[in-house]
Amino acid sequence: MDIQKWLQDKVFTPLEDKKMPVMEHLVELQVRLTRAVIIIGLVFVGTFFYADALVQWLRVPLQNMFVPGELRWIPTDLPTVPFVFLTPAEALWQNVKVAGLFALVLATPYVLWEVWQFVMPGLHSQERRFVGPFVMISAAAFYAGLLFSFFFILPFALNFLISYGVSAGFIPQISIAQYVGFALWFLLVFGLIFEVPLAITLMAKLGWVSAPMLKKYRKWAFLGAFLFAAILTPTPDPFNQCLMAIPMYVFYEVGIISAGIFGKKPAPAAAAKPAPAVMPMPKPAMAASGGDYVSVGDPKRR
Repeated sequence: MDIQKWLQDKVFTPLEDKKMPVMEHLVELQVRLTRAVIIIGLVFVGTFFYADALVQWLRVPLQNMFVPGELRWIPTDLPTVPFVFLTPAEALWQNVKVAGLFALVLATPYVLWEVWQFVMPGLHSQERRFVGPFVMISAAAFYAGLLFSFFFILPFALNFLISYGVSAGFIPQISIAQYVGFALWFLLVFGLIFEVPLAITLMAKLGWVSAPMLKKYRKWAFLGAFLFAAILTPTPDPFNQCLMAIPMYVFYEVGIISAGIFGKKPAPAAAAKPAPAVMPMPKPAMAASGGDYVSVGDPKRR
């Protein structure tokens, strides 16, 4: 059997729509992916030239605390913590990693726009009204998680861990690879944590979950938040675990409220329709003798 004919008959033909064949969809997907990769590459070239400055900016939460009321960083009382690299290519590789992450974050709006342009023709008008705002809010929530982690969570975590080591009599010297990995992992995880209410809202919109069901599993969600935090936290200490688990559970509660507002409403039960009344038909009167039919209104029999 010709494998190309089999693929066309069994795979591509059932998937084709009336507006555009499957092969044209694949060509369009290839073009849009190529554009997205080119844009990310161009942004990466720009961020790599500023990689040293980005690493220094990523170092700010190490020895500073952000004060929301004054909108500025205040140095902590920790001693100066120097960065060291343990392998010849470690410093270069960390610059590449930081530049790549910032390029991906900066190019995310364009990537989402390309994805939207690809899937939009296949959506109904009602789905477009829902998916478009959902994608934009999801991106905004991810960025909010990154900023929240950078300004509030990361400084507290680093200050606690380094203060504990210094009070125990150790001299802090941090490998640049370990620090960059620790900071980027915290930023990524909190960006995803901020997506929890949106994920719950989407599942409620699709009818997979409901607010009463989520309320029923509150205690399991609380336990699951700490279990996930124990797995995702880069350090085994309970302090950082609480810093990650508590916001995760708080967003679960926010998801319950959102599911109650935007969730799929149950269809109202159809009211039972009463059966139509059937009028009994009058029985014909029979003569007392002879078996002749006697009409009720027959004047001859009066």
